[in-house]
Amino acid sequence: MSIPNQTGTNQQWGGRFAEGPSAIMQAINASIGFDAKMWRQDIRGSLAHAAMLAHVGIISSEDEAAIQKGLADIAAEIEAGRFEWSEALEDVHMNIEARLTDRIGEAGKRLHTARSRNDQVATDFRLWVRDAIDGLAAQQLELIRVFVRRAEEHAGTIMPGYTHLQPAQPTTFGHHLLAYAEMLWRDRGRMLDARARLNECPLGSAAMCGTGFPIDRHATAKALGFDAPTRNSLDGVGSRDFAMEFLAACAICATHLSRLAEEIVIWTNPAFGFVTLPDNLTTGSSIMPQKRNPDAAELVRGKTGRINGALVGLLTVVKGLALTYAKDLQEDKEGVFDAAESLTLCLAATAAMVRDMQPNIPRMAAAAGAGFSTATDLADWLVRELKLPFRDAHHVTGRLVSKAEGMGVDLSGLTIMEMREIEPRIHEGVFGVLSPSASVASRRSHGGTAPDNVRAMAREWQERLG
Repeated sequence: MSIPNQTGTNQQWGGRFAEGPSAIMQAINASIGFDAKMWRQDIRGSLAHAAMLAHVGIISSEDEAAIQKGLADIAAEIEAGRFEWSEALEDVHMNIEARLTDRIGEAGKRLHTARSRNDQVATDFRLWVRDAIDGLAAQQLELIRVFVRRAEEHAGTIMPGYTHLQPAQPTTFGHHLLAYAEMLWRDRGRMLDARARLNECPLGSAAMCGTGFPIDRHATAKALGFDAPTRNSLDGVGSRDFAMEFLAACAICATHLSRLAEEIVIWTNPAFGFVTLPDNLTTGSSIMPQKRNPDAAELVRGKTGRINGALVGLLTVVKGLALTYAKDLQEDKEGVFDAAESLTLCLAATAAMVRDMQPNIPRMAAAAGAGFSTATDLADWLVRELKLPFRDAHHVTGRLVSKAEGMGVDLSGLTIMEMREIEPRIHEGVFGVLSPSASVASRRSHGGTAPDNVRAMAREWQERLG
């Protein structure tokens, strides 16, 4: 067997750089392959900048009108897929500006007065992240609504609760789902907090030190929906903590979704059999016809790694940068774009799974009583009824569990006489706390798993969500 020609492989992938350093520099320097995603934000920023320049008298109203029409025409070209992006022009900003100048002439050349690509990209990027946050926060809100609807539906559906993935105490499916509503509410709060902090406009910071032109940064900021202009030009062009915070919020949210995805993978396993997913959220096997793989859940779990990686990647890019702008910051966008897209998919997939999954109520109920899950209820009963100190009650309960385990029965399978061999004062009332239904009904403390609590909390959520 011959060995493939390794030189040929290198030529295949590296041949485009045969022209030498200039080709390499163009390829490594160009960002148009990904930053074209910001074309809407770039045009919005340019429109606001042009309006401000005309307002303060730096350009004429005729130039502003020409710029507005030219940018509107370019937006229509891009929307229609007719715009020709050029790698030679490096980025989205130069591509649009060059096309604008082609269309309207000298007026297009005046647009870049009193700004730099440094403050332009910082502004565009903030606008893009802000738009992404608005979309993701809306998705999070809708997912919370899905959790709340299903929780109310299954407020009394008993299922096993776990610690260490071992049977712990009975809970309800509704209570379990509301736990994720709480997480998603905090996730949405983090998104909105990040939005509030990023909502300052860098435009007018110019390359790094501001500009000598008599610009009105407050007018530009207001036109773009920012609360105010940034207060320090060096910080305005050189900081990317708004993107880091956005990625952190994405990563935390994705991690919560991944935890639920893992539970769905477990629950759909026939060994558990707690829920089934519809066919359109599962896949079959290419060789094993009986399989229904929970691929939607697995992909949510897997994409979390990409989102977490984007956060670590950006932190690593920025950690060694002295102020202000450096070309390293060209690497700030791809991870953000990918994380936003991935989280959008994860939220949509999770909403579909939660909305359409069907719990196996008898299977859940049976599992809820396994593993001596009412042992804590027994210990609590011994404290309440027999006035034992909790540590003594814990010890008595442990001995009763050991006895039942040795006899191959659950706690309710022990007779009164068998229980009295360990604690003589136990009476028939003990059987009232040994069933999973009695256990969940007793957990009425605020935030507890009792079905009435879950129904009340679902109503509270509905009022909050409007």
